[in-house]
Amino acid sequence: MKSQSSSTPSTAHILLIDDSKQGLLVRRTLLEEAGHRVTTASTPEQGLAEFAKTQFDLVITDYRMPNLNGVEVIAKIREATPEMKIILISAFVEALGLTEQNTGADAVVPKNNTEVVHLVRTVDRLTRRSPRKPNARAAAKKKAAVK
Repeated sequence: MKSQSSSTPSTAHILLIDDSKQGLLVRRTLLEEAGHRVTTASTPEQGLAEFAKTQFDLVITDYRMPNLNGVEVIAKIREATPEMKIILISAFVEALGLTEQNTGADAVVPKNNTEVVHLVRTVDRLTRRSPRKPNARAAAKKKAAVK
């Protein structure tokens, strides 16, 4: 049996919220093919209920949905877990001027012909387990203290 390479990205557990059943299916398939575990929710309320009972590494939410929009979903998630990584997807990014600053998302991905590439790269960037720099700093402080 072949062992997993250290350069292989770790699998992320992703919550995907979108009221479009076709959008859910396509994005779920894409993310699962990239090696991630995906839980889907077809309403904002269902997504928030799933978020409350399960631990996720990343949330991807659509902007335009009934009852609550993506920015409202993001605000509720941030209340419970401020450090959660969140991607907002929307066909209205440019028209509404949606940005990370005005939505609270870590990234905003437009639904267009480059969405697939952009979404996969953004998920990889936000879920990458990079070496922790504070540990390196702590080791340097410890070494300096010994001198």
